[in-house]
Amino acid sequence: MKYLIAGLGNIGSEYKHTRHNIGFDVLDSLAKESDASFSDKRYAFVTEIKYKARAFVLIKPTTYVNRSGLAVNYWLKKEKIPLENCLVVYDEVALPFGSLRIKPKGGSAGHNGIQNIIDVMGSSVFTRLRFGIGDDFYPGQKVNFVLGNWSGDEEKELPFLIDKCSEIIKSFGTIGLQHTMNQFNKK
Repeated sequence: MKYLIAGLGNIGSEYKHTRHNIGFDVLDSLAKESDASFSDKRYAFVTEIKYKARAFVLIKPTTYVNRSGLAVNYWLKKEKIPLENCLVVYDEVALPFGSLRIKPKGGSAGHNGIQNIIDVMGSSVFTRLRFGIGDDFYPGQKVNFVLGNWSGDEEKELPFLIDKCSEIIKSFGTIGLQHTMNQFNKK
């Protein structure tokens, strides 16, 4: 079985380890666990890891978040991976910081990267791992918040949360979406 795991983020040092790049950080951690390294390929930094006889193709799109659909579509087709075996990791302002939710489908909730994937794929039926970043910003400051750095308190919790994301991704590939949702989407 083969899975495509797309971690959303923006390339460039100014975006490194910002809230919007949590997808990149999760995939970096997952690759590091397997001593894998990313290569700069078409539309994405790409690596592959193995876990319990499953292959996980990890992509960090180089198209910037708002055009993530280009990379996801290309790599699904190139690797001949069905859409139901695709999982996208991204930041979610509608969830409080530290909340992790996996779900099988839905709208974009205003996330431009997710909307672009929906538009390019022509489907909203793909698995999402939503990483709650909260909405602690003043009106009109959403962009600055999302592209900003984590607070000191958030920074302390990130390693645990990123490890939990790795567990969720591996669970998705081994025991399936429904069991993973049952196990990890607890309040």
